[in-house]
Amino acid sequence: MDQAEQLRKLVRENTVSQPSNPARVITVTSGKGGVGKSSISVNLAIELARMGKRVLVLDVDFGLANIEVMLGIRPEYNLADMMYRGKNLTDIIIKGPEGIGFISGGSGIHELTSLTRDQILNLTSRLVELDEMADIVIIDTGAGITDAVLEFVSAGAEVLLVTTPEPTSITDAYALLKTLNKKAEFSAEDTCIKMIANRVTAKNEGRELFEKINMVVTKFLDFEMEYLGSIPQDEQVSKAIIRQKPVVLSMPDSGAGKALRELAAKLAGAYAQTGEERKGIAHLFNNLLRTANRQKWNA
Repeated sequence: MDQAEQLRKLVRENTVSQPSNPARVITVTSGKGGVGKSSISVNLAIELARMGKRVLVLDVDFGLANIEVMLGIRPEYNLADMMYRGKNLTDIIIKGPEGIGFISGGSGIHELTSLTRDQILNLTSRLVELDEMADIVIIDTGAGITDAVLEFVSAGAEVLLVTTPEPTSITDAYALLKTLNKKAEFSAEDTCIKMIANRVTAKNEGRELFEKINMVVTKFLDFEMEYLGSIPQDEQVSKAIIRQKPVVLSMPDSGAGKALRELAAKLAGAYAQTGEERKGIAHLFNNLLRTANRQKWNA
């Protein structure tokens, strides 16, 4: 058995361990930066935690520490420390407001291709443990059409696409979906993409924005999105970021605070109604490992 075949066998047999109660994984992404993606991730996490869910946020935006800044925390360790330096899962999880957990992906996200056999086994076993610790894992991706972003989005079963009414945001959101649709790993049947319209000036503007994008997606990409809802333009969001206190905590009755609470309730309610299968964070990383190591497999 050659090295490539050994790696194929290893990933196939050892990264599909199924936890008894896998977490619901929600990947939050956007076509460009500056549309409020990380703020939405944090605020939704807090609202879902208030509903009694055990929520963990995984920041995989390598090089930028947006969520750390928003929460006013500085993690001592990140995912790479667990993968390479012997740290336990509990060492890299930082507690945030309302009891949410936070993990910084750090350089570990970009080093998946260099994992050894023991590191793959270690990572998988730890992620199965994480599935048992959380009801919901929110993955905050980087912005834009990068390989890292596309890999996380294509590996996930539930995706929140954040966009704004700005023409560049609309164009970039469609470009992300178009590029995603070309990836062999992406399956429209296995991925539910829900759009959030941020910074709208009227409630119907969000719905109109969704209809415009979804019409093009349906026609040219041959799949459909869902509309989760909208968040109004609100100066309280910017003030909350400066204070390093999420808007649902600092100004819960603001327009944005109320809208985020409604979106979180829709997320929780939709899941309860549909009984959507939870595949877990270990399953998502299993898909990532397959993608990241494809060149080795084909060597």
